[in-house]
Amino acid sequence: MSDPQLLERLEQGVLWLTLNRPESRNALTPEMISQLRETLEKAAVDPAVRVVVLGGAGKGFCAGGDVKAMAKRGDPGPMEQRVTELRQSMESARLLHEMPKPTIAMARGAVAGAGLSLALACDFLIVSDRLKLTSAFVNVGLSGDFGSTYFLTHRLGHRARELALLSPLLDAAEAERLGLVNRVVADAELENVTADLAAQLAAGPGLTQGHIKANLNAAEQGATLAQLLDQEAWRHIRCSLTEDHQEAASAFVEKRTPQFRNR
Repeated sequence: MSDPQLLERLEQGVLWLTLNRPESRNALTPEMISQLRETLEKAAVDPAVRVVVLGGAGKGFCAGGDVKAMAKRGDPGPMEQRVTELRQSMESARLLHEMPKPTIAMARGAVAGAGLSLALACDFLIVSDRLKLTSAFVNVGLSGDFGSTYFLTHRLGHRARELALLSPLLDAAEAERLGLVNRVVADAELENVTADLAAQLAAGPGLTQGHIKANLNAAEQGATLAQLLDQEAWRHIRCSLTEDHQEAASAFVEKRTPQFRNR
């Protein structure tokens, strides 16, 4: 029996998801993408999940789509069907970016193509100093999917064109300088640093974190100042009615660490 292509582990509110095809640098297959989407859909509404961490098995995060499988593909079927299937697959990137819970990509080695899109979709991208990052799509005659255009443009502005059209290979230091990653750490410390960040987020006020993400996404997606003020007012008052806010206020007065219960 073959190993599962997506590994799942839930520990103390942190859902660890691992792309599990290390022999192919975790290149994405239809099965893996389907499992990832379904798992993220469940995680988004599961109260036991406070944080999602996405990583890759072995020495790489994800090299993108399985180009070898693409080269061997026979009749792919009607274009309309292929578009529908791809669009459904790409929901995994939207879920990572928009679910009301913090998401972290933990990456070492190859981060390319759709793998780069998934990494950039997360709220945090923590990488090893052995990172090798590239957009890759143009190298195989493809225009990009899984939100690559959106995420690169929002991170880099006009410089996104350089990464998309030329696909330079970036090391960890250059990726950090450009603002593509949040933190670069020694390869041996990648799991520990990511676990510490995940634990910090999991201990936070979950409902409030969800509202913060919604505000940030609205700003990122072009809401006007008036629209953002309306949303901020509603969400701020909503958060003030939570038990977590009352706990935080009491802890502040009592000079202790708040114990959030995500309600």
